[in-house]
Amino acid sequence: MAVVEFIEFDTREELVQQLAEDVSLRLEPDLEDGSFGSLALSGGNTPKLLLQTLANREDFQSDMVYFALVDERHVPPDHERSNEGLVRENARLQDHPNSEFLSLWRDGMSAAAMAEAAEAKLREDDELPFDVLILGMGEDGHTASFFPDSPDLARVTNPDAERLFDSVESPSAPDTRLTMTLPVITAAGFLVLHIEGARKRSVFEEALRDGAADDLPIRHVIRDPRARLHVYWAP
Repeated sequence: MAVVEFIEFDTREELVQQLAEDVSLRLEPDLEDGSFGSLALSGGNTPKLLLQTLANREDFQSDMVYFALVDERHVPPDHERSNEGLVRENARLQDHPNSEFLSLWRDGMSAAAMAEAAEAKLREDDELPFDVLILGMGEDGHTASFFPDSPDLARVTNPDAERLFDSVESPSAPDTRLTMTLPVITAAGFLVLHIEGARKRSVFEEALRDGAADDLPIRHVIRDPRARLHVYWAP
């Protein structure tokens, strides 16, 4: 089992302010010696305010951060469902042209080929393990692109997976996905699950109980003994 720390806040705004401070502090050691800090982010609506808050912090130096995505849809960055587009816009990376971003999109490539290309680039960049990695969670218990109904779930949640990224299909997801595999996620120095609302808290608490890991895929993270998971929750 992972070590799980549950941190509760009264409001979303308080959560985001604290998480932004904690992320900035975790990246400081790399920034001080002149090397890049590494930050892997998830998409969806929940992290938007966090990204905007980070962008407004004077101690968050985007030019010295290596950005990556935990998962992505098989769509170009200018697509409305693109996680890359969401991160770039809300973190205002257009104002920081020197920041590094591991884009998962490659024109004309299948999702499987894109996953291989992203893995090769990440190995070349030598940024593992990530200093900070922030997960979200859906009400079905999925995290990253680990979906309960995915035929690829066993492969991407294998604790001994050799792949860093893999492609995923799921009947409940509108697009083919690319996702980091479980070992990449659980190796992060500061691993965060950012969730909001009573329903998601209930799902997380259910995930702490006995049951098949595939039923609530966040359990694959919770049950990995290599992980130390910091859960940030607000109503």
